[in-house]
Amino acid sequence: MVQTIDMHTGGEPLRVIVSGMPPLTGENVLQNRRQMIEQYDHFRKMLMWEPRGHADMYGCILLPPNDEGADLGVIFMHNEGFSTMCGHAVIALARLAVEMEWVEKTLPETKVTLDAPCGRIYASALYEKEKYVGSSFECVPSFVLEIDQTIEVAGLGQVTYDLAYGGAFYAYVDSDDLGLSLEANNHKNIIETGRKIKNAIIASEKKINHPFFNDLSFLYGTIFISKKEKSNGDIHSKNVCIFADGELDRSPTGSGVAGRMALLYSKGEVSVGDKVMIESITGSVFGGEVIRTEKYGEVNAVIPRVEGTAYITGNHTFILEKDDPYQEGFLL
Repeated sequence: MVQTIDMHTGGEPLRVIVSGMPPLTGENVLQNRRQMIEQYDHFRKMLMWEPRGHADMYGCILLPPNDEGADLGVIFMHNEGFSTMCGHAVIALARLAVEMEWVEKTLPETKVTLDAPCGRIYASALYEKEKYVGSSFECVPSFVLEIDQTIEVAGLGQVTYDLAYGGAFYAYVDSDDLGLSLEANNHKNIIETGRKIKNAIIASEKKINHPFFNDLSFLYGTIFISKKEKSNGDIHSKNVCIFADGELDRSPTGSGVAGRMALLYSKGEVSVGDKVMIESITGSVFGGEVIRTEKYGEVNAVIPRVEGTAYITGNHTFILEKDDPYQEGFLL
């Protein structure tokens, strides 16, 4: 039996496993992530894949923090494996930690510190009087790896992209230049195009190296950017992320917005303290802001703040019977 609380942030689901998880023995969250990959991937499949989940399900496992400096540890998971950072999940967990009294509630802001595979995340749940109104988090050092790179992609020709990190590495592509609509009714084409670009970059064997951790050195997804398809003048641009095995993020992608802020800062489009609003394919909005710069090893990085709103959708008790023929689930 596995107990979960289900949530969403900007339309992107989050299944929070609160009990029934495998016994993990790593000394920190990153080691526990590796143990999940090597020993307990069937647990991820059971809860993320059909018939209990679906192709676009997202989840997380709660753990003790790495040390007394944080409130919670967390491992993120999806249809393909275990990600290193997830902003929409952090936004949701900041609220859930208060609702479940895992941290002491303070008004108008309750701070929640999380240890994620990518590092320590400083989040907050925000209140107006007693009413929850949103969450924010300061991301890990975020930085640009490469700008204006090109890759030959079958059916697309030469595609220009930027590589940036906001807890995970993404290839950022201007969808307006591609002539790719980011409207919801074009989702199948967006997914296929995002997969093609990601796979082409991976096949090129381009080195994508994190300054400190090899476990973080991989391309997680493709993020399409449009400045033409935004819904109104208050929106800076639209973000649509295709990650893992063709998952389409319903939110603007928290770690993707963190990487966007590093890109915008490096290109001189924002300064420290400038806030921009980034829209998703569903119309949900995250705020992004560079709050400071710092050196991260040999890399010039920014610390972004990302804001969004999370909602609770249900409580679940999942049961695995011994003779269930679909114990690990499946995907169509």
